[in-house]
Amino acid sequence: MTLGAAAPDEATDGQHDGAAPGVRHDTFTVESHLAAAPGTVFGAFADTPARRRWFRLPGRPVSYEHDFTVTGGETASSVFTVAGAAPERLAYASRYLDIVPGARIVYTYTSRVDDIVRWASLVTVELRPRAGGTELRWTEQAAFLTPSAEPEHDLPHLRGATRLRLNGLPAALDG
Repeated sequence: MTLGAAAPDEATDGQHDGAAPGVRHDTFTVESHLAAAPGTVFGAFADTPARRRWFRLPGRPVSYEHDFTVTGGETASSVFTVAGAAPERLAYASRYLDIVPGARIVYTYTSRVDDIVRWASLVTVELRPRAGGTELRWTEQAAFLTPSAEPEHDLPHLRGATRLRLNGLPAALDG
């Protein structure tokens, strides 16, 4: 399955053939127990080399920048190829809204495929001390702006990609 976007409806003056725009909102939460202190886990988000060990777009990297400050953000782009399909240009851009060292990170981001915004999200990452480490709680509120060719797969794809990225976090904590 590719990440490609469906062609947007023809629009006139911001209207979609007289119907309201088809934005779908979904929320999901992923929780994980990590065998490291909250400050160490926080560092894997804040420190750019550590973050690069676990946070990547699929495909061949093209560019990456990270400014871990309130009003700063992160941008990344890549080219994703699947045999038998045209390459897709992926782009991610975020802005940090709230940072509480060792405890919380709140940010927004957009995800683009071939220059079309597919979704925009508000993410809240909470870090709580627990026996033997940290309980990480990732809550994402997504607005799917341009559905894929299989819109019923958009949320499972996003949730799965988030889990996959977070699966790489323990290795970044060791390195």
